[in-house]
Amino acid sequence: MRITRVLSATALMLGLAVTPAVADSSPSPSPSEDSGAPTQAGTSFRTATEIEQGQTATASASTGDYLYWSFPADAGQRPTVKATVKLPDTHAAETWQIDVYDGLRRRQACQYGAQTRTAAAGGTPSGGASSVELACVLRTVHAWSEPWANDPLPGTYYIRLTVVNLATSDLGLPVDAEVRVDSEDIGGAAAVDGSLAQPLVPGAGAISQGGEEESTKEALLASLEPSGGWASGWWSDRWVWTGIGGMLAALAGVGGYALTRGAGRPTRVPPGA
Repeated sequence: MRITRVLSATALMLGLAVTPAVADSSPSPSPSEDSGAPTQAGTSFRTATEIEQGQTATASASTGDYLYWSFPADAGQRPTVKATVKLPDTHAAETWQIDVYDGLRRRQACQYGAQTRTAAAGGTPSGGASSVELACVLRTVHAWSEPWANDPLPGTYYIRLTVVNLATSDLGLPVDAEVRVDSEDIGGAAAVDGSLAQPLVPGAGAISQGGEEESTKEALLASLEPSGGWASGWWSDRWVWTGIGGMLAALAGVGGYALTRGAGRPTRVPPGA
């Protein structure tokens, strides 16, 4: 009877512990596309157009331009950057490439995806290519990393889209570009013991603010944050599963004691027997 009560209480505690973990791991709905999505791109890191994850940004440019966007990525996220370039009806063979840099302007490697693609010449009897689709799936963003490592860290990320192989005749032809960033929440599987003091959000230097007590504030080149704010880095769902493991170990100890207590004890013989 006592073992049954212990099992029931432990099962209830496990249910309460697992519930928040399941709720946290469920994917959040992507922001709906609206008229507020950016319709232009920057031409350098400092002028990169900010976009939110889940938005589809568009831009009209000329072939040969460097196009820049920036987006925020937090610890535990695995961003996927996708870009589509719509080419003119008549063009020579072109090779387009998408690159992603972190807040320190370190180029981040793609785990997989077509980061570079070549479009066949258009306006030919074979038809050619009317668009180019590129993709880059980054590594999971860590809350902390060794100084010598090149791991992705929380902060601002930059997207650069450009053509890397172009015929002189195509230089300056109009093109339309679309860029979108989505993330998969990896959760506790990517948790590390440590966190950055501040996310890697580039600043333009200190500026003075007037008032009775004049103070200085850093002007940020990127102001967007993740929808839930920057994570502190110490909490993850692995704490829940660690707690569950501890409770299961305690349950095993209680059950083993209840099953084996009294075994091996000498039988008490009544006096005078």
